[in-house]
Amino acid sequence: MLSASLPDFPWDLLEPAKAVAAAHPDGIVDLSVGTPVDPVPPLIQSALADASDAPGYPLTAGTPALRAAIADWLARTCGASGRLGVLPTIGSKELVAWLPTLLGVGRGDVVVIPQVCYPTYEVGARLAGAEVVRADSLTALGPDPRVKLVWINSPSNPTGRVLPAAHLRKVVDWARERGAVVVSDECYLTLGWEETPVSVLADEVCDGDYTGIVSVHSLSKRSNLAGYRAGFLGGDPVLIAELLAVRKHAGMIVPAPVQAAMVAALGDDAHVNEQRALYSARREALRDALVKAGFSIEHSAAGLYLWSTRGEECWDTVDWLAQRGILAAPGAFYGPAAARHVRIALTATDERVAAAVNRLTA
Repeated sequence: MLSASLPDFPWDLLEPAKAVAAAHPDGIVDLSVGTPVDPVPPLIQSALADASDAPGYPLTAGTPALRAAIADWLARTCGASGRLGVLPTIGSKELVAWLPTLLGVGRGDVVVIPQVCYPTYEVGARLAGAEVVRADSLTALGPDPRVKLVWINSPSNPTGRVLPAAHLRKVVDWARERGAVVVSDECYLTLGWEETPVSVLADEVCDGDYTGIVSVHSLSKRSNLAGYRAGFLGGDPVLIAELLAVRKHAGMIVPAPVQAAMVAALGDDAHVNEQRALYSARREALRDALVKAGFSIEHSAAGLYLWSTRGEECWDTVDWLAQRGILAAPGAFYGPAAARHVRIALTATDERVAAAVNRLTA
């Protein structure tokens, strides 16, 4: 069974703490998963509805309008100046999970992932039968010729750490010397708070040459479209063409109404700025309350999470919060190096954030 080679599904392990938090007299404040709770912007809902009469098969490559919208957004937001390949995906998680397989990575190959990171990077490598190496330092990898894919993630989920352009350039140069592909998960790129994240596609990283580079993006957090499953790729035209060829065979197609909604979302920044303001206020309230409650906040310069610690084993912190009706994600979900942290999401309503603040500061 393939599932036997995979780790336990992390969120199942959180169920006991969730039950404790749900028993709070004022109800649970769920700050664990990070799922958007605010409404989908009306212009996106309208675009979806207007395209709902879609009896035919959509294009795996995306409509010309969507491809143009993705390319324009990558140029505007990521500073991409060269010739890009682009491709819509069914959200970003399926892409992360299947990317090593789609690129032909397999047994005997190595996939490098960050020391502390999104669990699906490891899952994708295991699905492909590849070996996983956790490393933040290129020198720690040595000259291993088996490395075929290197994941980077800035801003990081879960830590909110932002990688500087100079570091990104070193990773790209290192991978090119060895014929490895660099995949940059940039799903939180537009949510910089104390630092401004830089895309791997920016000229200061790659000089407009996208050979061996793919960047991964999502509209789940930027536009509250987690329920739409709307993601996309940009980067090396040769790699994107290969991914398109395989995905066409596999039927990995974004539904036509969602493609139309993506065009509307990518073309509008007003709703993004409004959502940022909501998250900024929630972030400040939760950050202040956590510090008053004795937590230390580390990294968290960008993204939708506060990487927090009480200097104890993460499950003890999860239990402490659950007794106050607050559910957080244990750092252990994100790698052995994160065993003393918890991830606190900003994705709760203003009312639920206020409830968490009151419980933390009582």
